[in-house]
Amino acid sequence: MSIDVDSEGVVAFAQELVRIESVNDPSSGLSEAPAAAAVATKMRSFGWEPVVEEVVPGRPNVICRVDGGLPGRTLMFEGHTDVVTAGDRSAWERDPFSGDIEFGRLFGRGSADMKSGLAAVIYATRALELAGPFSGAIVIGALCDEEEMMIGVKHFVEQGHCESIDAVISAEPEGGEICAVSKGAIRIRIDAVGRMAHGAMPFKGANPVAALAAVAVRLGDLQTAMQRDFGEYQHLGHVWLTPTMIHGGSIEQLNVIPAEAVMTVDVRTTPAVDHGDLLDRVSVVLSDIGTESGVELTPTIIDDRPSTDTPTSSPVCSALAAAHVSVTGEPPVYGGVPGSTDGTILWRDGGLDSVVYGPGDKWIAHQVDEYVDVEEIVTYTRVYARAALNFLTEVA
Repeated sequence: MSIDVDSEGVVAFAQELVRIESVNDPSSGLSEAPAAAAVATKMRSFGWEPVVEEVVPGRPNVICRVDGGLPGRTLMFEGHTDVVTAGDRSAWERDPFSGDIEFGRLFGRGSADMKSGLAAVIYATRALELAGPFSGAIVIGALCDEEEMMIGVKHFVEQGHCESIDAVISAEPEGGEICAVSKGAIRIRIDAVGRMAHGAMPFKGANPVAALAAVAVRLGDLQTAMQRDFGEYQHLGHVWLTPTMIHGGSIEQLNVIPAEAVMTVDVRTTPAVDHGDLLDRVSVVLSDIGTESGVELTPTIIDDRPSTDTPTSSPVCSALAAAHVSVTGEPPVYGGVPGSTDGTILWRDGGLDSVVYGPGDKWIAHQVDEYVDVEEIVTYTRVYARAALNFLTEVA
């Protein structure tokens, strides 16, 4: 089947999406809703019938099924409509939401992560539809809140949408790599309750800040032990336990030992690491330091996301690899996702083989002056269309 993609259309739509400041910031009245509306409008212009589901007020998922007209599998293309904040705009060389194209690059927050990928899967599906009847169906999910608690994909799974889907390709930027493995993530909050005292009389108190500092040191020791025990996982590297914040006391009262303090920890795991076992080890650390310091240490698991490990021999990976070769003329390069994506939830809770592959440099996400090469947007659109055809007709 000859598949022609609308090169100008997909680039223009990627620009349109980048120009929408779809940061989740209720204090500024910002959310994904305008980006979701743009996606739904584009889909309707193709004659499709997207379903818009409110996950929470002002934060919708857009879901659309495009049937090929012939029996076959169902492939999901997944993307998210939210972006992280631009941060200090004065640090950017251009307006982060201008969507400007210069030097062959589309600039702006979300250009790589991941509005170009989202535009590409929509236009790839349209190209396959226009090429003629195809086997099976494609489900496009433009989901909210990937950058925070992933409530969009969790809602998608809870609504039973995965039951009719066989596999998923997430269009996150991975710099040309086919990423069938990704790291897991555990976010932990540790509340420390001690006893207030004068800074000149620390023996009269129980210092929660000092206790949490000790926790940070011991977690470093645990990280070293786990890295030694589990080694480096292919494409993912080591497990990491990273303290990201300790807060306690007041800058106006530097001579007071506070009664309470809080610490957060960002844990990144590989498929070799059992999350339950890791959390048990963290609990032992907290129990020991609590006993030593007289400070009560209570952990709360804010989020627990699995690592994923889809075999590269799976039908979806094979279909994508064959498409990559046929479109680019280059052999596939396999890698891993250092963070977590919506695909991790679709893999664990939805039971779907999950692979991540999309336009944009792997390390450019969330940075100042984020960009994606325009040529990549078009190339990946072609790869997605061919990958879908391969998977749905079992060519690969």
